[in-house]
Amino acid sequence: MFGLENLDGWKLLVLLLLGIFIFGPDKLPKAIADGVRMLRNVRDMARNATSDLSRELGTDIQLEDLNPKTLLRKHILSEEDERALRKPLESLYKDVQSDLKGLTAEIKDTASSLDVRKTLEGAATPAAPATTATTPATVPQRRAIDTEAT
Repeated sequence: MFGLENLDGWKLLVLLLLGIFIFGPDKLPKAIADGVRMLRNVRDMARNATSDLSRELGTDIQLEDLNPKTLLRKHILSEEDERALRKPLESLYKDVQSDLKGLTAEIKDTASSLDVRKTLEGAATPAAPATTATTPATVPQRRAIDTEAT
């Protein structure tokens, strides 16, 4: 219940030594007995609370059922009510899922068309000659820029 199955020998030894240092060897047995008594009282209170709640609601409730979601699902809502509540959410979930699939496909198409490798390959091929006439003043400037770039 409290994860005591995860305690191995070393952890128990450390807890025992820690208890001896905190309480001392003469008060340690009384402290352990008080702790065990407190755990029993807490379990009894939880058992009494579940039995009172079961009696008030008219159903059999276990300690695990005290989680609000579990309590509603198992004891207050009928199966038809639960299905009626889930139906709009399931259709909404399916709509969102289909929209995301379509969006993912569009993103992949866009990414493949804008692939950097393809644009670099296109830049390596010689460009087509410009159809517009250039003025004689801009031609020497372009040649100067081209020679500086290489």
